[in-house]
Amino acid sequence: MFFGKEPEAFMEKAMVRCVAFDGTDKRYIADDKLFGGNLYQQFRQAMQWLKGKLNVRYDIEGQGSGPRKEIWEIPETVFREAIINSLSHRDYYDKGAVTQVEVFNNRVEISNPGGLVSAIPDAEFGKRSHSRNPLIFGLFARMHLVEQVGSGIGRMRDLMQTAGLPEPVFHKEGMFSVIFPRSEKSAQESAQESTQKSTQKSAQKILQLIKENTQITTTEMSVKLGLTRSGIAKQIAKMKKAGIIKRIGSDKSGRWEVCET
Repeated sequence: MFFGKEPEAFMEKAMVRCVAFDGTDKRYIADDKLFGGNLYQQFRQAMQWLKGKLNVRYDIEGQGSGPRKEIWEIPETVFREAIINSLSHRDYYDKGAVTQVEVFNNRVEISNPGGLVSAIPDAEFGKRSHSRNPLIFGLFARMHLVEQVGSGIGRMRDLMQTAGLPEPVFHKEGMFSVIFPRSEKSAQESAQESTQKSTQKSAQKILQLIKENTQITTTEMSVKLGLTRSGIAKQIAKMKKAGIIKRIGSDKSGRWEVCET
């Protein structure tokens, strides 16, 4: 798992799946990646993927000639703790699921097969450390990426509080999962970005239909795309104003002309 080139060839579910959704449920998938390789590679790939999905700003003041400081909307260390814990403590004999990182407009969920180990009572969760996979956990500890004193859960809670965010929510039975709420501002920005992407896709589809049939009607577009006629009309008005298309002749007998180069 740590030193093999393709450990998933021997343990088929030993991978991390990263999924981004448009919205707060699982109806619309915006991105879906499956990362294999050794566990350290999976950790780094998942962190890099997350960085591309969340809001990250940069602090360059007071850094001198050093690298600029990245400030994630949810502290980066929180995800480092959560992903490494998932890779270290998951049940690799469970063939029904992979480790998952899921990004929604209002939260981030990280989950893995295998609930809380029986050696830790629920009342002592976050206070004691006991690994389902001590060799894996020990190697991460030797890389100074985790500690073996059961401080990871408390650190995640403290970092979320310091960032002004709600505490993470843990589900400890069956699939172990941790939920990190995003700020209201981040949720609104994600929703706006999703709306913009959806609008852009609709405009591209309308433009393609016009290229294929310059005499196509708004009614025919509505049927083909599953959009309302008013929605089609709004998109067409925007494209006409932007000089992308124009109407030649009357509404009934005329045709469309694409102006873009």
